[in-house]
Amino acid sequence: MTDHIKRQLLEEIQKLEHELAHELPAEIKKAVALGDLSENAEYHMAKQRQEFVNARLGQLKNRMAELSLVNLSNIPRDRAAFGSTITVFDTSKDEELVYKLVTSEESDVANGLISTTSPIGRGLIGKQVGDVATIVTPNGKRELEVLKLVTIHDEADAAASAEK
Repeated sequence: MTDHIKRQLLEEIQKLEHELAHELPAEIKKAVALGDLSENAEYHMAKQRQEFVNARLGQLKNRMAELSLVNLSNIPRDRAAFGSTITVFDTSKDEELVYKLVTSEESDVANGLISTTSPIGRGLIGKQVGDVATIVTPNGKRELEVLKLVTIHDEADAAASAEK
């Protein structure tokens, strides 16, 4: 799962590095050739883009460093954590929901992909079947009872046995 995200981040890093090394210098050079830099909109736009690209590259490289620290052996096998699929009963909505705990880059609430850094994600981390998580969301408090838990290790084991 994190490999997919790392590939996406690397692709964006490569595109931005190319823009920074090749496209933006050409734009700046062309804008400088137009003359007076104090009133040169093309020059100022290119310089602003250059600052943005540098800042975004810093963010992406920090995120890559964070993701490289993810060690699957440190993820618990018996409680909710990154990669877990959790079936919960939401008492406030009187319905059963299925969530998968993912990174913020993969988050897609409409499809049940919940970031580990979101209020629901943080509230479910560490929970086991039978536990009740009280989550404070912008829409008020919710109580989620964990009905079923499939950890990232369970999924890996199931995939390995399916290959046999």
